[in-house]
Amino acid sequence: MAKKSAPKKKKDIKIVQGLLHVKTTSNNTTVTLTDLKGNKVLGGGSGLMGFKGAKQNTPYAAEMLTKNILQEAKGYGLEQVWIVFRGVGMGREWVFKAINETGIVEIQFIKENTPIQFGGCKGKRPKRN
Repeated sequence: MAKKSAPKKKKDIKIVQGLLHVKTTSNNTTVTLTDLKGNKVLGGGSGLMGFKGAKQNTPYAAEMLTKNILQEAKGYGLEQVWIVFRGVGMGREWVFKAINETGIVEIQFIKENTPIQFGGCKGKRPKRN
């Protein structure tokens, strides 16, 4: 019978620059902080802040989530942040408000990464009589 090993302790991570991935959908907002190589440091969704159901998509939930993640990132030594947006939800502008209110990070650049539909597949032809 194999012994269960103790959970690994998180290393002492120090990041000065990070990527803040913000995904806003019609139902939820998720914010993930990664280092420049793409390794996740912090992250979570609106449910992490205690919002349930339809309240997860509110701009206030996005603001509170962003503030929480940036406050935790302060402990890791975060000074500069790159922001990547994805999706068209209601909380996009409120993420900027949260970043400006915390004032602990400097925004280097902002990237829009929302997928855009094109023509799509060709439809079925009408039946002949």
